[in-house]
Amino acid sequence: MAMVADLKDELDIVIPTIRNLDFLEQWRPFFQPYHLIIVQDGDPSNAIRVPNGFDYELYNRDHVNKVLGPKASCISFKDSACRCFGFLVSKKKYIFTIDDDCFVAKDHSGKEINALAQHIRNLLKPSTPLFFNTLYDPFAEGADFVRGYPFSLREGVPTAISHGLWLNIPDYDAPTQLVKPRERNTSSSRYVDAVMTIPKGTLFPMCGMNLAFDRELIGPAMYFGLMGDGQPIGRYDDMWAGWCAKVICDHLGLGVKTGLPYIWHSKASNPFVNLKKEYKGIYWQEDMIPFFQSIVLPKECKTVQECYIVLAKSVKEKLGPIDPYFQKLGDAMVTWIEAWNELNPPPQTAAPTHVKKN
Repeated sequence: MAMVADLKDELDIVIPTIRNLDFLEQWRPFFQPYHLIIVQDGDPSNAIRVPNGFDYELYNRDHVNKVLGPKASCISFKDSACRCFGFLVSKKKYIFTIDDDCFVAKDHSGKEINALAQHIRNLLKPSTPLFFNTLYDPFAEGADFVRGYPFSLREGVPTAISHGLWLNIPDYDAPTQLVKPRERNTSSSRYVDAVMTIPKGTLFPMCGMNLAFDRELIGPAMYFGLMGDGQPIGRYDDMWAGWCAKVICDHLGLGVKTGLPYIWHSKASNPFVNLKKEYKGIYWQEDMIPFFQSIVLPKECKTVQECYIVLAKSVKEKLGPIDPYFQKLGDAMVTWIEAWNELNPPPQTAAPTHVKKN
């Protein structure tokens, strides 16, 4: 496999957690050169143990409140959606985020998968959202554009998001978990060695447990919404971010890839607990998905922030009548953008040089 840049000075790894991070020991060969941003959920007084040798910052709810002040209300509590605080405070170009129950997977040959290296490879190569290549990623080693692929589209577009997959425990919703309680994705025949671009105009269910993105291209859209404590919905945080981000990527001419890399998802969550968190989302998504499928962003929107503010207004107008939650969510989306702009101001434009005339 061709070598790619490691981006160790340009990438942060964001991990939401409520427990000691012993899982990092297995990831040490791959993660140790990178800076970690750990977002502790739950009780701030609980001490989180991080293995020695890792470079990291650890933020708990007290830190979130101190950094954001009144705007901290947009960051979820008692939900993995809190990870987006790490996206907010990072100063790197790229983000990789992973859950603490995910471990190193092996490919069909038994070799350990460096998930981070594959995500970097995905992000550094163009996407092809305007025309589907039947050999999947034409920029992968050993692949190319097939006969009939328009030469005018072969340059591709910048890749904003790399969405990885999972072996062992599938990312199922609660009803599917209940129907298939013992299903595991462990067979080598289930390992698909492919990366593909999600076509323009097509939504997808984004999972946050194995995800990377270009923070400069799409960062402000990676808001994981209001979930968890005090909210009527959970386990839709990553999907909400994915739907918002995909609509904006399509509008701005950016690409989203899915497929490799795989991680090993070790822990099956309780389907009955999940059902309690998900049931309103399962009902509401029959309205949410048509909303995202039908929205057209104004051509005047040239930045992610401009697109997101328009999206927030539309959420309140179109989804607000379904439940007051969407009014609150739309307001939180605006607050998130305000917080993003405060913590990530645009580079200062150099002042013009004035030449004194004689």
